[in-house]
Amino acid sequence: MSLTTAGAISEHIVPSEKSLSTSDISFDRKGDVETATVDADSEEGVLSDERDIATHVISVADDASLNPWTLRAFFIGLGLSTFGGVLAEIYYFKPQTVAVSLMFLAVVSYILGVFMETFIPRRGPLRYLNPGPFNKKENAFIIIMASASAKSALGTEVLAVQRLYYNITPNAGTSVFLLFSSQLLGYGIGGMMRSILLYPSKMLYPGVLPLLSMFDALYEGGMAAQKKLRVFYMVFAAIFFWELFPEWIFPLLTGFSIFCLAAPNNAVVSRVFGGSNGNEGLGLLSICFDWQYISAMWNPMAIPLKAQVSNLLGYILSIVVFVAVYYNNIWKAQNFPLLSQLLFYENGTQYDQMLILNSNYEVDPTLLAEQGLPYYSSTWVVYLLTQNLASSPNGLGATFTHLLLWNRGDICSAWTWMNASGIKNIWANFDWKFWQADGMRKQDVDDDDIDPHYKQMLKYPDAPNSWYFVVFLLAFVVALVVLYKTDSTLPWWGFLISLLLATISILFLGALAAITGLTFNIQTFGQMIGGYLHKGLPVANMYFVLYGYNTVYQAQLLLQDLKIAQYAKLPPRAAFTAQILGTLLGAILNYVMMNSIIDNQSEILLSVQGTNIWSGQQPQMYNSQAIAWGGLSYELFSAGQRYQWVPLSYIIGLVLPVPFWVIHKYWPKLRADYLYTPIIAYMVGSLSAGINSSALSFFAVALLSQWWLRTRYPRWFVKYNYIVGAALDGGTQVMVFILSFAVQGAGGTSHLFPTWWGANQGGNYDHCLMLN
Repeated sequence: MSLTTAGAISEHIVPSEKSLSTSDISFDRKGDVETATVDADSEEGVLSDERDIATHVISVADDASLNPWTLRAFFIGLGLSTFGGVLAEIYYFKPQTVAVSLMFLAVVSYILGVFMETFIPRRGPLRYLNPGPFNKKENAFIIIMASASAKSALGTEVLAVQRLYYNITPNAGTSVFLLFSSQLLGYGIGGMMRSILLYPSKMLYPGVLPLLSMFDALYEGGMAAQKKLRVFYMVFAAIFFWELFPEWIFPLLTGFSIFCLAAPNNAVVSRVFGGSNGNEGLGLLSICFDWQYISAMWNPMAIPLKAQVSNLLGYILSIVVFVAVYYNNIWKAQNFPLLSQLLFYENGTQYDQMLILNSNYEVDPTLLAEQGLPYYSSTWVVYLLTQNLASSPNGLGATFTHLLLWNRGDICSAWTWMNASGIKNIWANFDWKFWQADGMRKQDVDDDDIDPHYKQMLKYPDAPNSWYFVVFLLAFVVALVVLYKTDSTLPWWGFLISLLLATISILFLGALAAITGLTFNIQTFGQMIGGYLHKGLPVANMYFVLYGYNTVYQAQLLLQDLKIAQYAKLPPRAAFTAQILGTLLGAILNYVMMNSIIDNQSEILLSVQGTNIWSGQQPQMYNSQAIAWGGLSYELFSAGQRYQWVPLSYIIGLVLPVPFWVIHKYWPKLRADYLYTPIIAYMVGSLSAGINSSALSFFAVALLSQWWLRTRYPRWFVKYNYIVGAALDGGTQVMVFILSFAVQGAGGTSHLFPTWWGANQGGNYDHCLMLN
């Protein structure tokens, strides 16, 4: 299965901007389930490579007269950044981690901009908020600022763990600067790699194509755009009011299970079929009517059908593997809850990590001998194994091998810069006098090899590499100061190694993410490296991972947002300003919300199961990994120890894709190209945490959207599929934001709906047995 965008997206029938002759039109895989049922005379064609996709799906045209530097753009941008930053941190403490939808931010910013254009007078004291028609570049500026803010900073995870499990509360100033430094290091490093990971056509970033396609449609004008907005408004309003029911009035709708209702006192039924509450059960055959959880991992209307096939296979295997492991008592599974992210004593009681740490937060061998080694719940061990199968020591695992087998040509073409002249050219363009840099780039605009979108950007002053270097340098210095002002226990040389790991990972994983649209997680690998480097230092491990893994994550976000700017022709300096402002504002808001939620919900956050509103699964996970890897890596994971197969699974992951590639090579009719082994491996561990009642609904929506609508009604799919997906995300997220503060206790006391059959406040909402 090719993972280039041509492979992943070419199945999506899109209208060409150019008139295609009948001889130019072809459809791949005649007779395949994904073949579109359109006439050969249609002007809809399948696009073949990255440049075709980038120039047909997205407009290449640019209007240099459009001004993004308006007070209106800053006003809406800062407002949406505030909304996104607060909502992202609320979602961090939910039983299912949900991302703030970029599509939603785009459409809402458009609606607010048009509203201000229409109703704010052009004269008088408010005239600066309405300088004229709301334009495309203002919208792009707002999206990038809000996108940078609408992420829960990993640094808040470190601070949350220190508050919940170590009784450490760093002062507010130190905490905020910790967030600033950890968020901006990746921006600095990623920004200096723009010529490699951003500008070439091969670096397509397919994940942003639906956004930009919708974005262009909003500014087409005429009846087509009005119809799309009308659909958006109707779906947004409908889901907004609907979410009041599963989120507050009728929470049984989060997970409706016939089996739970038929056998409410059966422990086996609860573990296998229950799933309406956090860490309740596997949710087999439950039906979920809450879009917040249906689209929690991915919006099912946006993921291509091939990836959905791998998702489904991995989900089925997850059910089988989890049940087999638990009921065969592997790793003493039945001593512990089926699903948990905590550490336990052998008898099943929660492990008290403070009893093995000395006053410097180091593992004391004498105290460890008294307490004994901790245990994971066995399904969490399966999660660790499967994540490592999907990621290897070089950051890729099954992903690395899969891409070498199926996408070797694309990977090689992405690295054509890696020669003496290419490196020399990058160095020559670095202007150390950042305060004098005019930003104008000296390139031949007639060069056919230059990406058409990038060629349009050459008329604007660039944010030069020296600007990003200054960002990196400031963040680096602040990080070192913070490490020694907090109880981090991470030495300076460990910090440098974490940044070296991050830089190498950005270079390789950034290229792969840009080509395939898939992001790669090195968090577990970072925890393993940090654990072996800093033996017996769990807090040091948390900081090592913060600066190693989070730097990679932030760099990928920066480059993705800069690609949005390139496609939308937003001047580079405007994009730089939006990203920095959004990141800093988001970090502050994340910190404030984290403290508010911990102050009001700490008891729930420390519990094994939590509720269907609040859960501490994320800080529990981070803390358990820090103790296990950072404090006890040799005792738990080395050869001959209890969990030795967790690190060994990295090696197994390298060979996992080979059989599928061989099968497809010699027996192509078996369609092994539909099986993406990293996704399958990842999904096998996907039920290890959170609310699991949404899987059946997720796959039903995916099949409806990505197969039935896309192949039977391709024109409707192109016009409305992503608009409807954005509206569903948007209406849901606004209602969740309101309910979090109004009744769910994000800022104070919670007010649950009175108990009735559809709101079983004293137990699991699906009426399955609540297990201890």
